[in-house]
Amino acid sequence: MERLKLIKPTDKRWSELAHARWNSVAKPLGSLGVFEEMIEKIAAVQKTADVDISKRTVVVMCADNGVTAEGVTQTDSEVTAVCAEAIGNGTSNINVLANIYGADVIAVDIGIARNVASVADRKIMYGTDNIAKGPAMSREQAEKAIISGIDIVRELDENDTKLILTGEMGIGNTTTSAAVSSVLLGLSPETVTGRGAGLSDEGLLRKINAVKNAVRINRPDSNDAVDVISKVGGLDIGGMTGLFLGGAVYGIPVIIDGVISAAAALLAYKLVPACIDYMLPSHVSDEPAGKLLLETLGLRAPVCAGLRLGEGTGGAMLLPLLDGAISVYNSSHRFDDIGIERYVEQN
Repeated sequence: MERLKLIKPTDKRWSELAHARWNSVAKPLGSLGVFEEMIEKIAAVQKTADVDISKRTVVVMCADNGVTAEGVTQTDSEVTAVCAEAIGNGTSNINVLANIYGADVIAVDIGIARNVASVADRKIMYGTDNIAKGPAMSREQAEKAIISGIDIVRELDENDTKLILTGEMGIGNTTTSAAVSSVLLGLSPETVTGRGAGLSDEGLLRKINAVKNAVRINRPDSNDAVDVISKVGGLDIGGMTGLFLGGAVYGIPVIIDGVISAAAALLAYKLVPACIDYMLPSHVSDEPAGKLLLETLGLRAPVCAGLRLGEGTGGAMLLPLLDGAISVYNSSHRFDDIGIERYVEQN
């Protein structure tokens, strides 16, 4: 965790240079909206106005959650291993999208209940304990999950990765993320808990009660992100928290996927607020806490399409939009080239 001291806010001079380049493109000022802001943010992270996201990698943190014992999901925890194996073998939903959008995919076993041969082994424990009965894991294990995420970013940086996308796979993780969200946002479990993969009314009630019990029994400290992860979170959430922090340590922008990823982003922000400069939101999750988490982070996501698939798929769908924006940003269609007077920013 010593590396967290290396995190500094980005140098806004680079985003100002990118902003000036946008203003030279022959179009109304700011007319590509949030995509202009994102390119400027990437410029500040990469310390150049010549932004480059050509080498991009989706990191899918895979882990099981003991809270499934409370009947909070339609499927049992065995599905985590099956889906993680598919991601590792390149046949899952995220692999399909990544192939189209030119991204690599790494599946990481950070806490699956059994061993899976086709994924990267970073296992900290064989699934967490049931948060409705006690803490998910020890504080030391939570810190190990965070460090694993940071280490993965270090390795990607050594491989010249320009953009990281966060993803997860873990049955029961919309329950753990709801518990984390309830604690961090100071909101009731009813407000932040959704149906996940399509729970019935009865199943949703069980899920809300599990979150209530988790918060009541464990009493996590909302000002201590590691305490929150260890008591009511999951290993996938801890690992993604490390990805966001690692992006800030090693200077790589990191895309937030859905509600589980957004919960990890807020945990990272709680640990080191400056890491917000390195985060890019992709979409507003259909889960209740999704919008609330992004609002708390002060981030505006460009896609609002009711997405709730996970695996990093929502983040992947941002890629062609960013690629399109960069193409306009780098185009030769500029005021000076076509003899049109520039628009002027007015107060």
